Amino acid sequence: MHKKILTLFLFLLFTGYGCAAGSSDIDRTIQAQGQLLIQNQQKISDLQADVDTLRGQLEETKYQLNQIIERQKMIFQQMANGSGFSSNSNSDSQENSSTPSSDSTSSRSSSSDLSGWGTSGDDKADYNFIMQFVNDGKQNNEAISAFQKYLKTYPKSKYRANVNYWLGQLSYRQNRKDDASFYYATVVKDFPSSPKAADSLYKVGLILLDKGDAKKAKTVFQQVVNKYPKDKNIVDRANKKLASLK
Repeated sequence: MHKKILTLFLFLLFTGYGCAAGSSDIDRTIQAQGQLLIQNQQKISDLQADVDTLRGQLEETKYQLNQIIERQKMIFQQMANGSGFSSNSNSDSQENSSTPSSDSTSSRSSSSDLSGWGTSGDDKADYNFIMQFVNDGKQNNEAISAFQKYLKTYPKSKYRANVNYWLGQLSYRQNRKDDASFYYATVVKDFPSSPKAADSLYKVGLILLDKGDAKKAKTVFQQVVNKYPKDKNIVDRANKKLASLK
């Protein structure tokens, strides 16, 4: 009788241990799957961030290519106007080229001056047009006014981040540092994935340094390093500033 009881007790003991061991294995499996899911989600987030960065870089590259194309067009037109050559293919075009209309005359005069400039309804064309004057640096006040008008006219333009950045640059050229800081901060706040965001934040730090606020400038440079680790050029410059402020 005692032998039967002992046998039954041992059976129940090992059965319970097996169930407990099986439950432990299931828990470990669930935890491992949970960790794997979290890792995959992080990878997806990282990939999305990379995609956003690449989109910004692609936009910047497209803009630069468009600038090159526009400059080439202007050079060819100037060459054609200066030498008397034109791309006419019939007598009508030859007549028009020898006797320019009032419309074409006003177009040529407006292409060399931003005073009184008005938007055309094409945000891309207007952006490229204003950028000609930003690059030559001869009409800073007019370029600022034109870009401000641009932002009011095209509140949803994909070039708004760049426009705010260049408004910051133009304002800084004129030593209007508070205005420059405002425009740079707008890029960082409203367009954090823009290729101009890292440089904008860095330049906010430079303005703080110019004002003698080294403590806040140091905080901003550290933010550049933390927020934009993939923008190596800007991060290197921010790190040099941080090193000089220790």
